[in-house]
Amino acid sequence: MKNIETHIIIESNLEEAWNTLMDHNSYPEWNPFIKQIKGNTKEGDILDVVLQLKDKKPMAMAPKVLVNNNTNEFRWKGKLFVEGLFDGEHYFKLEAIDNHKVKFIHGENFTGILAGPILKIIQTDTKNGFEAMNQAFKKLIEQKQLTLI
Repeated sequence: MKNIETHIIIESNLEEAWNTLMDHNSYPEWNPFIKQIKGNTKEGDILDVVLQLKDKKPMAMAPKVLVNNNTNEFRWKGKLFVEGLFDGEHYFKLEAIDNHKVKFIHGENFTGILAGPILKIIQTDTKNGFEAMNQAFKKLIEQKQLTLI
């Protein structure tokens, strides 16, 4: 298994961070990496997701929701053509550090017979996409917090 994982500390309570993360309708307004998530988010549901790596064409996918653990973790699994070729288990986790600070963990586990070769090609751009989303997520939440003060 191959993995890309990023994280960032956000000045926010867990509930506000979770609600912002799960407000998929607002993604086109702020998210530079995940341009669209449509569909129900219950475990077993299939989503319509559009990813956008910098300077690349958008990629549409239809991953299956694996985990939606309220306020802690949202995870899906997508595949390239058929399962076992190149699969990606994308995850978002939120961990409370204290009442006003959370750690956002954003990553993906890659498996399948083409995972190694494909990951060599996309690893840097994918990690940059994760980090761009993380920064935008942090900025959005912290700006919301400032307007509440």
